Amino acid sequence: MENFVYILRCKDGTLYTGWTHDVEKRLTAHNSGKGAKYTAARLPVALAYSCGFATKQEAMRAEYAIKKLTRTQKLRLISSQAPFCLSAQ
Repeated sequence: MENFVYILRCKDGTLYTGWTHDVEKRLTAHNSGKGAKYTAARLPVALAYSCGFATKQEAMRAEYAIKKLTRTQKLRLISSQAPFCLSAQ
């Protein structure tokens, strides 16, 4: 099973980062108000970025690393749509 880290763009322009096994299912959950408290107050949300990893641990490490990036760095990652490299962090 593949694991993904993803970034959502919220209605208010903020960014939310998470990880999941199924990006589409998770996006639906967020948009129904059941994904996270943060996104429930900022609906609708749109998928801005996703990247697959072989293991849950890698996806969780990537989520943690992305959450530490500045907004500018996250926007650069989104615009590049490049795979997120854990070894560079």
